[in-house]
Amino acid sequence: MELLNTKYINVNGSLMDLSTPCVMGILNVTPDSFYEGSRMQTETEIARRVEQIMEEGAGMIDVGAYSSRSNAENISPREEMERLRMGLAILRKVQPDAVVSVDTFRADVARMCVEEYGVAIINDIAAGEMDKDMFRTVADLNVPYIMMHMQGTPQNMQRHPHYDHLLKEVFLYFAQKVQQLRDLGVKDIILDPGFGFGKTVEHNYELLAHLEEFRLFNLPLLVGVSRKSMIYRLLGTTPEEALNGTTVLDTISLMKGADILRVHDVREAVETVKIVGAIHNA
Repeated sequence: MELLNTKYINVNGSLMDLSTPCVMGILNVTPDSFYEGSRMQTETEIARRVEQIMEEGAGMIDVGAYSSRSNAENISPREEMERLRMGLAILRKVQPDAVVSVDTFRADVARMCVEEYGVAIINDIAAGEMDKDMFRTVADLNVPYIMMHMQGTPQNMQRHPHYDHLLKEVFLYFAQKVQQLRDLGVKDIILDPGFGFGKTVEHNYELLAHLEEFRLFNLPLLVGVSRKSMIYRLLGTTPEEALNGTTVLDTISLMKGADILRVHDVREAVETVKIVGAIHNA
């Protein structure tokens, strides 16, 4: 089985080749993200984390200012923008040429980040469901768009997630969304199955078991399982103890066609990419 189809995305006017999987390092400028070790609040913490992500070999930095963990507080757009302005200003000072994505479901926040800080990619957990202006905004900004599948909102997604046919419903969801984006002229679309978002542990592993089937869309695929509850709840541990489980699931994801790994632990993910690549090239 081939590791990947060759896929490219246009990032700041240059083509990024995803035939070798890319590692996206997470920078959370939040006080309440589910993994305590990812919370960066001060200028020193943010600068140190940015340098760490790049030194360990990430190809992208994903900046988030709105915690999307289950039952997280719904902060205002103003507060989200204030957090992002601080974080992005520090990031640009430390790593001015880094490829940056912003994790937001709000169109106005996305526009601010692209126009004021040169953010290259918008990463939307809601695929336009929580802001009706998001699709048109992304089309207007002409940037790559990561859209994730989520049932519900961060405030209610884990209360009673239910599917009559999980894969069919997720695939139909993406098919409809991709068509809407194409009709608006959006060129670079990346799919994220949304592990942990409106899904039980069983749902998550069913998606993982069929991950290679997402190739039918012929679009880049992002996988974000880093230290998530599908690992630590299954093992009866904590996010802090979920690194080994993350590496196992990242390995499986790469073998099944993941193009981008969104992770807290960059060095380990980069090493995983190299090892899986060596296996397929042997």
